[in-house]
Amino acid sequence: MKKLDIAIIGATGLVGNLLLEKLAQSNDVQSIKAITRKPLSKIPYKTENIVIDFNRMQEFAGELKADVFICCLGTTIKAAGNQEAFHRVDFDYVVQFAKIAEQNHAKKFQVVSAMGADANSSVFYNRTKGEMERKLKELKIPEIEIFQPSLILGERKDKRAFEDIAQNIAPKLNFLFKGPLEKYRPIKATDIAAAMAKTSLQSKAGHYTYKSNQIQELASAK
Repeated sequence: MKKLDIAIIGATGLVGNLLLEKLAQSNDVQSIKAITRKPLSKIPYKTENIVIDFNRMQEFAGELKADVFICCLGTTIKAAGNQEAFHRVDFDYVVQFAKIAEQNHAKKFQVVSAMGADANSSVFYNRTKGEMERKLKELKIPEIEIFQPSLILGERKDKRAFEDIAQNIAPKLNFLFKGPLEKYRPIKATDIAAAMAKTSLQSKAGHYTYKSNQIQELASAK
């Protein structure tokens, strides 16, 4: 099996950083291009850190050749400052990265979206995520994997008050998330990273969407 070249954006975030570490440890990965706005504090083995202005991403398309493109970009409206800035990160940058993947004939594109993503939603956050997913599926990329986690558990660099409270409570309520409610169960960032690392190395053409419970199953699979 040919070792894969990976391009990942969003590697400074909670899930992205964990995923970068896992990919760097994989014997099936040949090289990694980690695209960031600021230099990584620690550059893992076989990783090249490409620092760019995301608003000029297309100018670097020629440098971003890889078999698998992975996008872990994501913010909140509060952190971004307003809806326009949020849309720029969670829609514009994600779609631009996917278009570069298409342009460079990538085999696979993975993205971290969110539970509730719906292009027809009246909720701006959910609608933006849904519109992003819909746009990705229009591209000519053989395989697209969309991960829709519920509340993500883990230690973030940027503190989010509501999520801090929820993270303390959620694990104690896991017994409530059974049957049809399993997809709403909070999930650890380490498990999302594990699931994405595993499926990034597999090949199965088509479009796939994974809810929290399915992500958990992928992470736990032998």
